[in-house]
This record gives sequence, structure tokens and C-alpha cells, in this order.
Amino acid sequence: MPNAKLKHYLHLHLLVFIAGFTAILGKKISIGSSPLVWYRMVIAAILMFLFIKLTKINIKVSKKAILQFSAAGIIIALHWVTFFESIKQSNVSIALAMFSSGAFFASFIEPIFFKRRIQAYEIIFGVVVVLGVSLILNSELKYINGIVLGLLSALFSTLFAVVNGRFIERHKATVISFYEFISGVLFLTVFIYFSGTNFDERFFLLSNEDWIYLFILASVCTAYAFIGAVEVMRYISPFTVILSYNLEPVYGIILALIFFPESEKMSPQFYIGALVIIVTLILDALFKNYKRRKQKTSSITN
Repeated sequence: MPNAKLKHYLHLHLLVFIAGFTAILGKKISIGSSPLVWYRMVIAAILMFLFIKLTKINIKVSKKAILQFSAAGIIIALHWVTFFESIKQSNVSIALAMFSSGAFFASFIEPIFFKRRIQAYEIIFGVVVVLGVSLILNSELKYINGIVLGLLSALFSTLFAVVNGRFIERHKATVISFYEFISGVLFLTVFIYFSGTNFDERFFLLSNEDWIYLFILASVCTAYAFIGAVEVMRYISPFTVILSYNLEPVYGIILALIFFPESEKMSPQFYIGALVIIVTLILDALFKNYKRRKQKTSSITN
């Protein structure tokens, strides 16, 4: 049914829009990046647990699986901390542009995990992404800290996506996410404590505005977004989902210009560099899909 298909496509782009809006909330929330992610993961874990109870999902997994999910949870926690810290030390546009450079890291990380050769086109795309980053770096050198943190965020994000891709073949996404959030909270609790912050009254004394933004971030942008992304893949091909999520930086940068017109207005060179990175990201997805289809066709023919 065409209307049903359209509904799922609209749902997909709503999820991509929500992903872009995450960066806006990151800038709106006044607390530091580590406590921000701690609150995000605590609230999301509670909401995920309630969802598991309501839907009666079995969360029993092996000890080995729990250890693997825990490692992934630490990686996603590090990704979010570096991403939000990138926003705080630069702005939303810089953080999202650097986040797009994940394609460069994926071209080297994926072959290691999946034990395959690095493709020539991946190296070419990787070089183009580096050129895009160089354009941004040359025009926005004052945001060097934010740029470095954004690149680290992209590295952690790519590593998490590759690792999680292995888990999803054997376990439900809700179960994986629940254990990842729990381990992320435990890791951040230790990290925050040893960084000199006490979990006293001041830590939990937030403004009403921060509480509202944190709840939206944890519920809509985390728990719902994680479950929704898995649900939409039942009706739309994984390739279309991945390609659509490449538009996240586009939505995010446009939203940043609307919400923060003064601090988010960048030089023309920045937008050229960001466009180079995003177009390369889309081309990379198209090439991967083309090769996948070609391999399927050749295997059927043989």
C-alpha cells in the first residue's frame, strides 16, 4: 500500500530530524558534557526498562554478551561526551560537520572488524573527507578544540556502529541498548567521580529548563529514537535508512542556524567543506549499495 509506505518514510525522516535536533538540545542544556550524558543514559535506561517490562521482552543473555555490550556502552558514552563537549567548545555546526567524517574512519575500521580488504574507492572517499575537514580547519582555526573533539566523536561513533552491527545479528536492539546504557552509566559514574565531581546535592540541583531538555533528550532523542530506528527497518531497506541518516548533519546545521543565528553563522569555506564531507558520505553509501547488489546478482548467476 503506497500510503503505508509513505507513512514509514515520513517516520524515518522524523527520526533523522530528531537525530539532528539532539545537537540543539546539547547546546541548550547548561551542565557539563559528562553529567549531561550521565543523565541522558540514566533516564533512557529507566525508560527502556519500563518498555521491556511492558512488552515482556526477555533480557537474559550470556555473561560474554553482557561484557561485549558493556564495552559498546562505554564507546557510545565516550562518543556522546566528546560530541557534546565539541558543541560546548565550538558550536553545533562544527560538531556535526566533524561527526560526518565518520565515513573516513569507517573505511579503515570496517575492514579490520569484518576481515576484508580496503576498497580503492574507500581510500579515495577518505582522502576527500580529509580535504573537507582541512577546508573547515583552515577557515575555523579558532574552534580547533571543538574540531578535534568532533573528530574523536566521529571515531567513537563509527567504532560503535561497527561493533553494534555484529550484535544486532544475534540479539534484539532493545536488549542491546538497555545493557549498553547501564554500562555507560556505570562507566560515567566512575569517570565523573575521579574527575573531582561529587554526587552531592549540587550535582542533582538543575534548573527546570535543563530537566525539561534532558527528559526530551533521553526520551524522544534516545529511547524512542533507538526503538524507532529498528522498527522502521522492518519496512524500509537498511540502505535507505543509512542513506537517510546521512542527512542528520544537514538537518542539524539548518536547525542550528534557526535556533542560534548569531553563533552558528560560519564562513563560506566552512559550508563548502561540510558539503564536501556530506556528499562524500552519500556517495560512499551509494557505492556500497551498488557493490552489494552486484555481488548478489553475480552469486545468483553463478
